[in-house]
Amino acid sequence: MTRTDPLDVPRPDARLHLGVFFQGVNHWTVWSDPASGSQIDPANFRRVAQTAERGLFDAFFLGEGLRLREVDGQIHDLDVAGRPDAITQLAALAAVTDRIGLVSTSNTTFNEAADLARRLSGLDLLSEGRAGWNVVTTDNAWTGANFRRGGYLDHADRYRRAEEFLTVARAIWDSWEDAAVSGAADAAEWAAPGVVRQVRHQGAQFDVDLAPTLPRSAQGHPVIFQAGDSDEGRDFAARNADVIFSAHGNDFDDALAFADDLRLRLRAVGRPEDDLRILPGTEIIIGATEEEALEKKRWIRLQQVTPATALGIAGLLWGIDLSGRDADGPLPKEDPVVAENDGSFGARRIADPRQVVAEWREKADANRWSLRETVIALGPQRGHVGTPAGLADKFTHFVRHGAVDGFNVTPYLIPDGLDDIVDHLVPALQERGVYRNDYTGTTLREHLDLREPLTHRTATDRRRAG
Repeated sequence: MTRTDPLDVPRPDARLHLGVFFQGVNHWTVWSDPASGSQIDPANFRRVAQTAERGLFDAFFLGEGLRLREVDGQIHDLDVAGRPDAITQLAALAAVTDRIGLVSTSNTTFNEAADLARRLSGLDLLSEGRAGWNVVTTDNAWTGANFRRGGYLDHADRYRRAEEFLTVARAIWDSWEDAAVSGAADAAEWAAPGVVRQVRHQGAQFDVDLAPTLPRSAQGHPVIFQAGDSDEGRDFAARNADVIFSAHGNDFDDALAFADDLRLRLRAVGRPEDDLRILPGTEIIIGATEEEALEKKRWIRLQQVTPATALGIAGLLWGIDLSGRDADGPLPKEDPVVAENDGSFGARRIADPRQVVAEWREKADANRWSLRETVIALGPQRGHVGTPAGLADKFTHFVRHGAVDGFNVTPYLIPDGLDDIVDHLVPALQERGVYRNDYTGTTLREHLDLREPLTHRTATDRRRAG
C-alpha cells in the first residue's frame, strides 16, 4: 500500500520514538577504526546510555548471548567475552542515568520464570519504573549444551514455553497490590492481610508455588519487547508484547505492510490497533550533504564487511568453508550445498540457496564485482543514509503514515556512534514537531505512550478495543 497524498496523513500528531541497541556479536559495529572503543569497558556502556539520554531516547537496549556463538562448531570471530549479564549491567546504568529506559534481553528457553521475573522486577524497582524485557527464545543446540536440559526446542515449542513463561512472570508482578506496604510507623502490620497473594501455577512448562517478595514498580510491569517475523512470532507479539522489533524499517511500503499486518493481528486478539509500538532495528548514517553521506556509507561498509566477514557471509550462503579464499577475487565456482539446519548452527542458512547464488553470480558478472563487493552490494542490507534535514523529513513521513513508531538504532561505532544523531538529527526532528523536546514522564511505559499492562485491563477495556 502506497500513501502519496500529502493531505492524507493518518497520524498527524504522531511522534517518533528512538532506542539504542548495544549489540553483542555482529559485523555492523566497526571494530578496526582507531575511534572504536572497548565492547566490555563499563565506561563505554555509560557513554552510550548517557548520550542517548541527552538525545531524549526512549530506551537503551542491551543484547546478550548465553554462550559464545558458533558457526559449524567454530567460535564466531566477532563475538564478545567479558560482559556481565544484561540485568547486572543495566542495574549499574540505572545509577548513572535518570530517565532513559533500560531493556534487558533475557532468554525464556534456558531461564526459569520465577527467578527471572524477580530479577526483572528488581531492575524495575531500582530504576524507578524504567525496565524493559526483550523476550527471546533460543533455537540452537550449542547453547543448550551449557544447560542441564541440553539440546534445543522446536520453533513452536519455544513460543509455547515463552508464552507460559510470561503468564507466570505477570502473575508474580501482579501478586502485590498497589501501596501494599504500610507507610505509617504506628501501623499494626507492615501490610494489610491479602495484599500479597501466593502465586500457584501448574502447566506444561512450569510448576510454581511461591510467595513473591517484591512490590510493583511505578510502571506496574516491565515493558515487554519482542522480535519475531514468522507468523508465530507476530501472533505472539500481538497477544503479549508492548513493543516489537522488526527488520522492516528501510523501505516505506515494506514497513507499512508489516505494520498493517500487525494491526490486523492486534484486532483479532481484542487489542487496539495502536497498542503495540513498532521499532525496526536500523543504522543511521549522516552527512552534511547527500554526497558526503553516501561517501561515508561506502567507507563504513568497507569497514564492516572485512575480507574475513565477506568470506563468512558467503560461506553461510554456499554452505561451505571459504576461509583462506581471496575475498577480493571472484565468487566461488562450486555449487552451494543445501543442508538442513539441525539446530547446531549459530547462524541460520537459507533453505535453498541455489536461486540466491544464481542471482549473485549474474549481478557480479554484470558489474565485475569481487566476492567482497558482491556481499556489500547484495548481502544483508540495513539503514538510512542522508542529511539531517532529509532524514527528518523521511522519518516524519514514516511515522505519521503509520509505517513505524520509531527506530531502534544500532551505532556503527562504539562509543561515539550516536553523536551525529543526537547533535544533528534530533534537532531537525524537533523542528518538525515529530520528536519530544523533553521527557514528560519518568517511566519507560510513559516514554512509549503505552497503556497500562495487559493484565490490568478490565473486560470492558477489551470489549472496547474490539
